[in-house]
Amino acid sequence: MNDALDTATPSDIDPITLQVIRGSFETIAEEMAHVLYRMSFSSIIRESQDLGAGLFDAAYNTLCESESTPMHIGSIPGYLAGIEERLEDGEWHEGDVVIHNHPYHGASHAPDLAIIVPVFHEGKLVGFSGNTAHHIDIGAATPGLIIDVPDVFAEGMLLAGVKLYRRGEANQTIWNFMRRNSRTPDLLISDVEAQIASARLGARRFSELLDKYGERTVFRAADQLMDYAERIMRQRISEIPDGEYQAEGYLDDDGRNRETTLPIKVTVRVTGDEVEVDLTGSADQVPTAFNVPFEGSTKVAAFAAFRKLLLDAELAETRVPSNQGSFRPIKVTAPLGSIFNPKAPASASARFAQCNRMIDLVIKALAPVLPERVIAGSSAVLSAAAYSGVRDDGSYWVFVEINEGSYGGRPRSDGPDGIDSLMANTRNNPIEDLAMHIPMKCERYELRDDMPPGAGEFRGGLGIVKAQRVLTAGSITHESERHLEAPWGIFGGQDGAAGSCTLHNYASPGDLEALHSKFSGLSVQPDDVMTYRSPNGGGYGDPLKRTPAKVLGDVLDGFYSADHARDVYGVLLDLDAETVDGSGTEARRMEMARGV
Repeated sequence: MNDALDTATPSDIDPITLQVIRGSFETIAEEMAHVLYRMSFSSIIRESQDLGAGLFDAAYNTLCESESTPMHIGSIPGYLAGIEERLEDGEWHEGDVVIHNHPYHGASHAPDLAIIVPVFHEGKLVGFSGNTAHHIDIGAATPGLIIDVPDVFAEGMLLAGVKLYRRGEANQTIWNFMRRNSRTPDLLISDVEAQIASARLGARRFSELLDKYGERTVFRAADQLMDYAERIMRQRISEIPDGEYQAEGYLDDDGRNRETTLPIKVTVRVTGDEVEVDLTGSADQVPTAFNVPFEGSTKVAAFAAFRKLLLDAELAETRVPSNQGSFRPIKVTAPLGSIFNPKAPASASARFAQCNRMIDLVIKALAPVLPERVIAGSSAVLSAAAYSGVRDDGSYWVFVEINEGSYGGRPRSDGPDGIDSLMANTRNNPIEDLAMHIPMKCERYELRDDMPPGAGEFRGGLGIVKAQRVLTAGSITHESERHLEAPWGIFGGQDGAAGSCTLHNYASPGDLEALHSKFSGLSVQPDDVMTYRSPNGGGYGDPLKRTPAKVLGDVLDGFYSADHARDVYGVLLDLDAETVDGSGTEARRMEMARGV
């Protein structure tokens, strides 16, 4: 039993009812997400599960969220506030379904379409059921992804508070508009219909909960659960010594101006039980889409950072519910006109890598005072690749995939290999599914073997190498980062390895063209292969403290060489016998510790 139940007052819901309602909220959110990805047709939702779903009260507070990509569900309160500014007809009615994606009215970025259904109880608007999902193509300047475009209007369809259904009647004009302005209309419409089914299910389940327990009881329980999440977050923040903690890094470029790196500066300001993430000093907004919507993405990334650091379920005695309460003690500051708070009409679609790097730097800034909670530098990027072409019948094929990265070493274990990192939770797309639906072929997909992970008592994770071959002429757009600055090591650990990207034709495997971390609309010919290597994580702790048996295992797994084991870890191996030379290792490590 948690302290929310131990500190009950006469006005509180009894502990049993509170836990039942909490369980109901969480189950509804998971059911909504399950319906959405099971009913969708595009692989980015159906397989990668690039989505979020939840319930919200009439004040736009998150009551519950699915265990999906944090950037999705945490952004929906911003969507709801933006919808209020632009809602078609100016008010909600039973049977309404709203679609919204405008980045200057709360959305995370344009390809993330939100579907919102109002929830009425006894004739009164009491809340909302909503979800967001990333869509393959919304008619932007380049298929699938948008990087080097001049303004937000080149991002595709901008929908602000538009009703797809009004009092239960379909708005066919808008449906036809969407069908006629996407390169992949069938996928777009089918996925939106899946979102509607999910949101309507959530609204129905919410209504059933209200009917069963009564509006007063359900919302008192919701308030109590939010207060509990806020209280725990404040307790965790108050355990951090007051002060200002800073970290800096930089981004490769903006996708157009290749010689200009972009600084990121993070100041974490802790005062009592509140914290501010101040991004002052970060780069000014750029002329491409490499900017970040403030409400829908920058703030949400900061929330995600502290939920990861302070509310990690593996380090807590009880699991804190995922709701609005955990956001309340966190303030986010970014100067208007900066990369993290651009002025309209700047494009702001390619925003994910910046958010990941911001979280990475929050962790780095707090490392001196949270050594048992932080990790070393992670890949902290998003590699999103959009492949596209035109079939013989004139129809487009478009495929968007998310490539995995790696985590940094941790206080008690190695960084995980080949995994989405920091603020995303997307799954990989099975290569068998790819070959069934798209004229492409995966030539290589495995853990990276060209560079070792960051050395440490607990090594960094290994990134992945993925080589995708297109079978028709077409184009590729790639959104990624960290080709110049490797993930950082900590507490004596060494840095990891930066990422890379190349292009070659299948007939000439040795003729490699180096590519930037991000590029737009690159023309490709049949049998061209793009190979992406994601960064390796940094190491945590002194490499000389790594257990020799783990070093042997890494070498046998091909993660690094016996020479690397000797030179960096001080471990001498007999590879024929697959054993560690114990006495030789001890002597070698003593020499290295003396600086010999």
